[in-house]
Amino acid sequence: MKEFNTTAVCIPSKHYMVDITDKVQAIRKLVDAGKYFTINRARQYGKTTTLTALDHALTADYDVISLDYQDMTDAAYATESGFVKALALMLCDARDSMGTSVPDHVYEALQALSNADKDLLLSDLFRVIDKWCRENEKPLVLIIDEIDSATNTQAFLDFLGKLRSNYIKREKNPNYRTFQSVILAGVTDIKHLKAKIRPDEAVKQNSPWNIAADFNVDMSLSEPGIQGMLDEYEADHHTGMDTADMAKQIHDYTSGYPFLVSRICQLIDTVVCENMAPAEAWSRTGLDEAIKLILAEKNTLFETLTKNLNNYPELKAALRRVLMEGERLPFNTDQGQVALMDMYGLIRNDKGVIKIANRIFETRLYNLFLSDDEMMSNVFYTTSALEKNRFVQDGKLNMRLILERFIATYTEVLGPLENKFKEKDGRELFLLYLKPIINGTGNYYIEAQTRDMTRTDIIVDYLGQRYIIELKIWRGERYNAEGEQQLREYLDYFQLDMGYMLSFNFNKNKRQGVEQVQVGDKILIEAML
Repeated sequence: MKEFNTTAVCIPSKHYMVDITDKVQAIRKLVDAGKYFTINRARQYGKTTTLTALDHALTADYDVISLDYQDMTDAAYATESGFVKALALMLCDARDSMGTSVPDHVYEALQALSNADKDLLLSDLFRVIDKWCRENEKPLVLIIDEIDSATNTQAFLDFLGKLRSNYIKREKNPNYRTFQSVILAGVTDIKHLKAKIRPDEAVKQNSPWNIAADFNVDMSLSEPGIQGMLDEYEADHHTGMDTADMAKQIHDYTSGYPFLVSRICQLIDTVVCENMAPAEAWSRTGLDEAIKLILAEKNTLFETLTKNLNNYPELKAALRRVLMEGERLPFNTDQGQVALMDMYGLIRNDKGVIKIANRIFETRLYNLFLSDDEMMSNVFYTTSALEKNRFVQDGKLNMRLILERFIATYTEVLGPLENKFKEKDGRELFLLYLKPIINGTGNYYIEAQTRDMTRTDIIVDYLGQRYIIELKIWRGERYNAEGEQQLREYLDYFQLDMGYMLSFNFNKNKRQGVEQVQVGDKILIEAML
């Protein structure tokens, strides 16, 4: 029986996985056209699985040399000679352990290089490679995974420079034979490598890979693709799930991030199903439980995310401004922080504006920012934590009471609302107040389409119930009526009858408190602070 997989390579015969044939075909077009290119995507974004599938798809027409630079030790990059010997040995190992097609005379020449008792140059290795390319019956395709292991080393830059030189020779002379295509895969965009060209030079940008074609293949998993995977699972397990609805909900949370898609399904299959009937586990109730589990766990993806934020404080500060302050930052990869966030898979381009890559990353980041020591000692957090039991009745949140007590706490602690107040202050304080109430039982996220400097929609999922709370600055009756209509339409989308609105009003003559309003066929609980 197949299973969901979140480690190493996904194999169609062993694992439930989204069909990536369309992506492989799109990449193959680049290979057929003789392009050299880089696949740089965030950690656990399906690069190795895609390369493995591409390798299989190419074997009928090409001899594929597939290497992994994780097999090369750091010492190999210290000198040009060490790099040449290590790479020659890796090519030999590719034939010995992986069955790569390496002709006998090439194999013997590579072995001689790897065992040489003298210093070698890259030109020594490329004499063997050039002859191999000239004489081989099929065109050769070189695939190198995990190039991050080699970045910022002079030996690797020189290696790229030699590949570039041969590529240019091929472009000038159609009869010159070199690699049909070279594919480099990793997180790092090697167009931005930095290295010292000579020991006495300052570190500077160097781009020996400016021959690379643009790689625009979307490697995220589509909603129909996720449904196809769930259809296969359903055919084996007969849970009774609505695969189309589950696929949509999973995609809504993950935006198709491959690891997150597989991990959610894996958690439902192996953990949630132990405590629920399969039909319930493979529904929104089970999905909510899986989201809670994934947000609480330590996995390599989240560890990498946290490490990158700690290594780049400016990056962390920019993300905090986007989330906490609703700041609209332009998506411009010429800007260093934006390029880093994009490279690490933290953001996406939404009509020229930065958006967090997916809801799970977003909630994880909110939890990180709200869990800072200063936040945890905030009176809004400690007060709601003490009152937590008051807000849950018969397994449901009493959201009206939460709003009432938030207003009371705000007034008691901070006094009247003043004009120096910012929209982000309200969002941050309300989330601080809400977090300990739902912590460990429910989830929340901020609806990206409504997050700006004037309006924010918070969606809370708690024990199978969904609550929508709109936070906004009061800008008069007309704008409030428009807000009510927007919230009504939003409730229609989620098939809910009741919604909540928290307005921050600076008028001295305002009527502070909470009241119930009927808007069409919807009930709105409107709170005024």
